Amino acid sequence: MNISFYLIPKSEVTYIHQEDTVAQALRLIHKHGYQAVPVIDKEGHYVGTISEGDFLWNLIEEYHMDMEVMRKSHVESMRLRWDYKAVSIDADIAQLDKHILNQNFVPVVDGRNVFIGIITRKEIIKELLKQKNSNVIQKSPLVEQRADSAQQAGQAFH
Repeated sequence: MNISFYLIPKSEVTYIHQEDTVAQALRLIHKHGYQAVPVIDKEGHYVGTISEGDFLWNLIEEYHMDMEVMRKSHVESMRLRWDYKAVSIDADIAQLDKHILNQNFVPVVDGRNVFIGIITRKEIIKELLKQKNSNVIQKSPLVEQRADSAQQAGQAFH
């Protein structure tokens, strides 16, 4: 199954521009309450995902607890601790497995590596539960009993 069905488009996603200051990025993350958001460059290419932890680690290790220096710095100068790989819009659901286990969302890019949206773990879990529930209904003794009864009724009329 193609992943485009689960895509939350860029227009509905909170993301940060690489050129934003760290202060702007922090305000954006705080405003929306996310733990991590995608980062894109001037051309719209996906360059990584920045997390709350990245801000903390950079404050300690790179900016030596100097909030003023951190505030004036740009996101592109920050070191990101995790390498969140994007997937192509042409990927199928099976290719999300290794990503979705370790990330709350998976960034999605087109063939030019331009960020086009995300797929959330929540959407994948909802789909899996839907599939599981449809399998349970199909295998339910009540459904099998009704199918047998319908088949027997059909045979009685032949």
